[in-house]
Amino acid sequence: MSRRFLFVSAILVMAALLAACAPPATPVPSEPAAQPAAAGEPGKLAVFGAYATAIEEPWDGVIHAALNKAMEDGRIEYTYTDDIGYAGDMERVLREVAEKNKPAIIFGDAFGNEEAVRRVAKDFPEIAFVFGSGGGPAEPNFSVFDNWIHEPAYLSGMLAGGLTKSHVIGVVGGLPVPEVNRIVNAFTAGAASVNPDVDVKTTFINSWFDPAAAKEAALAQIDAGADVLFAERFGVIEAAAENGLCSFGNMSDQKDLAPESVVSGPVWNMQPTVDYIVKQVEAGAYTAQDLKDFSMVAKGGADLAPINMDVTCGLTQELVDQVKAKEDEIKSGLFRVDITESPPASSAGQ
Repeated sequence: MSRRFLFVSAILVMAALLAACAPPATPVPSEPAAQPAAAGEPGKLAVFGAYATAIEEPWDGVIHAALNKAMEDGRIEYTYTDDIGYAGDMERVLREVAEKNKPAIIFGDAFGNEEAVRRVAKDFPEIAFVFGSGGGPAEPNFSVFDNWIHEPAYLSGMLAGGLTKSHVIGVVGGLPVPEVNRIVNAFTAGAASVNPDVDVKTTFINSWFDPAAAKEAALAQIDAGADVLFAERFGVIEAAAENGLCSFGNMSDQKDLAPESVVSGPVWNMQPTVDYIVKQVEAGAYTAQDLKDFSMVAKGGADLAPINMDVTCGLTQELVDQVKAKEDEIKSGLFRVDITESPPASSAGQ
């Protein structure tokens, strides 16, 4: 970043979940058609989403869901292109959209396309560029955000540490970059806080969206003794459910993927960020900013998914109460989860 049950069925399930959040947006074709400068209905801002991965991938799916909600509320007109990749097409897509459609705002994920996105933003200062990035904002129009969900990740780790019987927990992540490391490290710290004997094994699959590889990594961790799994990447929950084990989702509430397996998980909510940016642009007050705070618990940008008491791994009310108490401490500012972005101490894979 500074940025995948069977593979096809997993994709369809996540697509259904995202579609349930709001009416689907109309995709912009790979070669966007020219539009008049004043795109959008009167009173509505034209917003474009540019996503390197398919929107079924949870990270981009969260942004997409928030923009769909803003469209449902009648505040914006929203179109998007997803699955752009990292081979140079992002710059082409952004330039075509900026020149022909002239949206007021472009949201998306930079990371692997960082330099290309920043080049385009610099050439179109009249458009608000708001991108997920591990870097900083750039005047006058390039704002950055990220998924600061380390706090609910810590709470998820507490649940996992209290649930494991083998004292081995498996984590499958995308790439060992700071933005993923801080989630994994917070999860590990939470597990150790309730279970000092826990061994958290982390595997990185070197991909943001490869459910088959993520499932394979999870199965290897199960073979190594893990009886609870954290699905930082999509594909792990299937492996846990097939083996009768508990799991934790990431980015969104993924209980519906496996109701008897998914306990909870850190949830990222882009709605506060989207609402803030739309208001800023509407008021003619938009400036380049680091939007970090809008993705944290204090402003409603991060949360712990509802704890699923129906899982089959022996979740106790005592453990839930312990986690809820810590959640209250985080919200009140009495407890601060450390942000550690170095690679996890115990990891497997390349």
